[in-house]
Amino acid sequence: MTSSLPARQDLTCDLLVVGSGAGGLSTAITARKHGLDVVVIEKAPCFGGTTAFSGGVLWIPGNTQCAAPDSREAQRAYLKDQTGAFYEPAAIEAFLDHAPEMVAWFERETAVRFVPTLYPDYHPDAPGGAPVGRSILAAPYDASQLGPELARLRPPLSTITFVGMMFNSSNADLKHFFRATKSLVSAAYVARRLGGHLLDLLRYRRGVQVTSGNALAARLAKSCFDLGIPIHTEAEARELLRTGDRVEGARVRTPQGELRIHARRGVVLACGGYPHDVARTTRRYPHLARGGEHHSPVPAENTGDGLRLAEQVGGLVDERFDGTGTAAWMPVSRVPMGPGRTGLFPHLLDRYKPGIIGVLRNGRRFTNESHSYHDVGAAMIDACRGQDETAMWLLCDQATLSKYGLGYAKPAPMPVGGLVRKGYLFKGRTLAALAQAAGIDPAGLEATVRAYNEGARTGEDRQFGRGTTAFNRYLADPDQQPNPCVAPIGAGPYYAVKVVMGDLGTFEGLRTTTEGQVLRADGQAVPGLYAVGNDRTSIMGGNYPGAGITLGPAMTFGWITGRHVAGAWPPGTARTPAQAATREACHAA
Repeated sequence: MTSSLPARQDLTCDLLVVGSGAGGLSTAITARKHGLDVVVIEKAPCFGGTTAFSGGVLWIPGNTQCAAPDSREAQRAYLKDQTGAFYEPAAIEAFLDHAPEMVAWFERETAVRFVPTLYPDYHPDAPGGAPVGRSILAAPYDASQLGPELARLRPPLSTITFVGMMFNSSNADLKHFFRATKSLVSAAYVARRLGGHLLDLLRYRRGVQVTSGNALAARLAKSCFDLGIPIHTEAEARELLRTGDRVEGARVRTPQGELRIHARRGVVLACGGYPHDVARTTRRYPHLARGGEHHSPVPAENTGDGLRLAEQVGGLVDERFDGTGTAAWMPVSRVPMGPGRTGLFPHLLDRYKPGIIGVLRNGRRFTNESHSYHDVGAAMIDACRGQDETAMWLLCDQATLSKYGLGYAKPAPMPVGGLVRKGYLFKGRTLAALAQAAGIDPAGLEATVRAYNEGARTGEDRQFGRGTTAFNRYLADPDQQPNPCVAPIGAGPYYAVKVVMGDLGTFEGLRTTTEGQVLRADGQAVPGLYAVGNDRTSIMGGNYPGAGITLGPAMTFGWITGRHVAGAWPPGTARTPAQAATREACHAA
């Protein structure tokens, strides 16, 4: 496959998919497997979308890899609790009914593979919450199997790699790196991983042992190429083509010029939502509406194209999730990467570790730091109302920094002096000195640490109950007892990193039918127009119930939409004996 589209020459296909993340590619693969001629276009010079930057986790209640008992009643109760007033029975039932079937179908029909995880739901103590097992993870992948197409696979987010090497999304893999200077077994493990990675750099000029979302993007793309589905990069949809009211293609801008792609069955929008649409985020993100800053680590090309294209033909953007429900929040820090370059580090792991706390400018804690990224982000937005900026500072002592790292700063023996000099890390011999360096209220910080330490000495967080849920403890340090999330802040020097708001994508999107047909304000479908992934309104109602609540629905509804466009939906239509057997097995499990 090549990325080039013919200059000034129209193309015709059955289905045009705009966007190459998990939602778009799962739709394309499903439609192709059901007999349609499919073309995928991607605005960026590489494919994979936000998926390639993600953790590659899918929330799939009832998945067959889950060892823990689960029930439809518990799943439904949990989603009713988590979505509240935005609970949509038809969409939720379709998701619960078909998500396990989707997983089995992709594993049987394509190069996509998954492995189980032990992730608890993010709110495991809520009605129907599960302490383990509803999330699955894309299996690691040797991306060299993409052949020449490897060059167009979006690289992982650079700030969460080590010299370009990806980590397996498991505590076991990370523990070896944390213990490399303390254990011969871990040292040997790390040496093998680094040696293999350096050989890959020499041969392919990038790491090819990919994990997490990069593995999922690579597996989906390989499945597309195996099926003869072209993924044309640097191809931007500028306008939808219509015959009467029906959408039948798009006008596309490429480096070779403009052309029209005619699609007999219609167009699927999978452009990744609007996290980099400045006008829309300023209006919809509460901290931006009041004058704060926001830095999203998702691809810069996610500028709301799908929403604008749909609005031009009457599609309705669903703006029900006011306040902190408009996006999936991710606290991030800005990393100086070199002359004129700044990276973003998503704080996925450090907040859970004992001895690390988060404070506002007044030096006070404001939430349980071991809650999910979305919950901490929402609490941060609320806590900073009326302030000049929405920000917190994560801080710890020297021993904790050496053991776990802090943000982009790696654990010992990696040096951190350069990050202090560049202003990423703040350092102080005393808490008062740290506060002065970071711009935090010294008296507030000293009082906060004093109060926190009183309970921390016995493993208690008396203010916010940190470590009291299975999810709090999952990413903490099990060797820290009696509470893996809580340890006192000890002797200096002390370090802090400033954390601001980012997101993993938007929850608000186009209003659709269960099958993905884009709806107008009057509730009627726009003929021939579909939306999947973050271009479609999240079924989670502006909340974040568990790891993978974006990718799980994205692939499930992509599978449903692909079948619908191909005429193989509702269930039972055009079903082979193998498909029927798979569905029965999933339901029995």
